[in-house]
Amino acid sequence: MGWFKRSARKTPQNEIPEGLFAVCPRCKAHIYKDEYESAFKVCPKCNHHERLTAAERIELIVDKGTFREFNSEIKPNDPLDFKDAKGSYRQKAEDAIAKTGLNEAVVTGSGDINGTRAVIAVMDFRFLGGSLASATGEKILLASEHALRMKRALLIFSASGGARMHEGIVSLMQMAKTCAGIARLDRAGLPYISIMTDPTYGGVSASFATVGDLNIAEPGALIGFAGRRVIEQTIKEKLPDDFQTAEYLLEHGFLDSIVNRGEMKDYLHRVLQYSLGKKV
Repeated sequence: MGWFKRSARKTPQNEIPEGLFAVCPRCKAHIYKDEYESAFKVCPKCNHHERLTAAERIELIVDKGTFREFNSEIKPNDPLDFKDAKGSYRQKAEDAIAKTGLNEAVVTGSGDINGTRAVIAVMDFRFLGGSLASATGEKILLASEHALRMKRALLIFSASGGARMHEGIVSLMQMAKTCAGIARLDRAGLPYISIMTDPTYGGVSASFATVGDLNIAEPGALIGFAGRRVIEQTIKEKLPDDFQTAEYLLEHGFLDSIVNRGEMKDYLHRVLQYSLGKKV
């Protein structure tokens, strides 16, 4: 037996407190968690924009204490009594509600952006992939109608995998329904600003997400209709490495601008001031 035994327990000086660091999903850099959170989950090394919850997004964009949520009681509907091998849609929706604390994949309300009042809808990818369903579409339509009544701009932050297959054709109808509400804003001369975040796909990208008076995105956001693998298998060709990124879409004329998260609030305020005919 050796004279000395090395203690299995680390000395306090060498211990790293649990949860001290966050790891960037892209470059794998270790960042102090407090620094990462204060930067709203943007990596200081590679500028990767991690996904935000609806609550985090609202905190970032809306002046403190001014957000007033409406229609929060609207919940998913199950018109097909849908079930698959993994269980019922009804149970999946209930699980999503319990997990996220939300009743649907979008939070709607009104709030101030540097003192300028606007109507805001923020999608949350945690809720069944941010999928577009009857209740999601209803909340977005009601938000557009509120903006029309109050003569305010509408801002929608999209984060979605597409239409919710559990509701069949009813979910696809929301594409036309949401666009109809936005069209009424257009006829009234009220601005609609679409902000696409990672990811924005399927029926959402093919409807309200891409019909804004101004279409902008966060850096690196993936935006498209079908996924990359599906397209490559269909056309039998290799796509560019940056295909469906916000940068690729901007280069090809599908976006008006890419805005860093830390600059988003001031950028939106300037846009609102300009579109409402006020001095910037």
